[in-house]
Amino acid sequence: LLSVIELFGNEFLSGDLGPSTIVGSAAFNLFCISAVCVMAIPCGEVRKIKETKVYFVTAFFSVFAYLWLYLVVSVISEDIIDIAEGVITFLFFPLLIVLVFLADKGYFGRGAPD
Repeated sequence: LLSVIELFGNEFLSGDLGPSTIVGSAAFNLFCISAVCVMAIPCGEVRKIKETKVYFVTAFFSVFAYLWLYLVVSVISEDIIDIAEGVITFLFFPLLIVLVFLADKGYFGRGAPD
């Protein structure tokens, strides 16, 4: 929300908060969710991830999102997000959903699809 308010106040130009606010918020959320998941397991019990395909797809996209943000903000068009970059960024989410669905159905890795 702070980044959106700043964009409107700066004629849609990135300011001091900018993308760092979004990245910091996402990282904080990731760590908090991980901490809650770890703390929710009772002492002495162990949980294991049996099906890792969906996990790996989402993990890849998590790292890719940071790389993509860096490329868009600092390399491709420095400090300017054009319409094409915004549309491409927006389209990554449906792509993630489709790939996660296909991974869940067994289309990636060993074995036949479900």
